[in-house]
Amino acid sequence: MRAILSHSAITVATLLFLTGTGTAQVPAPPVIMIDGPETIVFDSKKDACDGHDVPDVPPRLYRDAEGRIRLFALHYENRALRGDSLDKLKLDCRVVFRGAGKSDPAAYDDKSWIAATWTRDGKTVFGLVHHEYQANSHPGRCSKPDYMSCWYNTILAIRSDNSGDSFAKTPKPVVASAPFPQEVDQGRHRGFFNPTNIVTDGVWHYMIAATTGWIGQPSGACLFRTDNLADSTAWRAYDGTGFTIRYGDPTREKTVPGPACLTLTPFPAPVGSLTRHTPSGQWIAVYQAQKDDRRFPVSGIYAAASKDLKSWSAPRLILPTRTLYDDPCGAGVLNSYPTLIDPQATTRNFEDTGETADLYLSRLRVEGCKHTSDRTLVKVRVRIAVR
Repeated sequence: MRAILSHSAITVATLLFLTGTGTAQVPAPPVIMIDGPETIVFDSKKDACDGHDVPDVPPRLYRDAEGRIRLFALHYENRALRGDSLDKLKLDCRVVFRGAGKSDPAAYDDKSWIAATWTRDGKTVFGLVHHEYQANSHPGRCSKPDYMSCWYNTILAIRSDNSGDSFAKTPKPVVASAPFPQEVDQGRHRGFFNPTNIVTDGVWHYMIAATTGWIGQPSGACLFRTDNLADSTAWRAYDGTGFTIRYGDPTREKTVPGPACLTLTPFPAPVGSLTRHTPSGQWIAVYQAQKDDRRFPVSGIYAAASKDLKSWSAPRLILPTRTLYDDPCGAGVLNSYPTLIDPQATTRNFEDTGETADLYLSRLRVEGCKHTSDRTLVKVRVRIAVR
């Protein structure tokens, strides 16, 4: 999976959270400070089963029916790190899900990364997949020669009924797609990308997914929700007033560009993770951003807070670093795919944090101006304060 860069200006739109008295409130930015040494969770040079095992998505995890942890954070040959605790994870070499590399875009079966999981009982596990149709690798499917110009992305639903030993796509897997087929608007990457982890307020399940946009739809990050994870067609995107927008399968359904989903400020690109900060009750998002001399004075890992997942605080820097969205030339290393995980989380899906947690990062080594497959998944303890 590669960096996602917007093709159009990101709409800056801020929703105000209204209290019972009608007073508009925007949360203060969270303060997240590094408070411990770095630990290596997975080293692709030492811990891999083969060359596919490199950190390439934000970590997603849950406790299975036996109480053991399963964590996904690697490549499109999807394997889980498993263990009794977060400090004892080892890679299981069994592939639990993979795409078949099919040339038919309507099959939604090219390359797939497990990008989100959620389970109530540890046995039935629902998941979201970042699916790349790489038309440049299928003769006759793209008018351009390069990967980026031919990349068409969808978010698909998968399910496991054996605690995650194997996953399969649901019968109608498309959760979010551009409202046109892959041959339209070639020359840039298109669609929905990189869903966050799934979180719940007890009734609704939520995730945020990024889009590069199309005519009438700004690029940015959009909020989705569903009340039924078993029905992949039940996800709806937020339009600024309600959750009304269904992004269906343009190869089987009559889909036309309609109302735009609201792109959430301050996110310039995919959000790494969502967690609820238990002491304050607010949501925290962590994400990477490139320096823009405006909202982001330096490139790095940032955080924002929200009371309702719709209206977000201004960004607060956690770690200055070059990321996947920066020029890699001369960087040496890049940090990407930030995720906040509290090892003491009370929820099975690690949706909550206390006053401390671990910030997980994928660290990529750069040679000259080229990304390499020499990557490590690292974590560092942080302290969290939210007003």
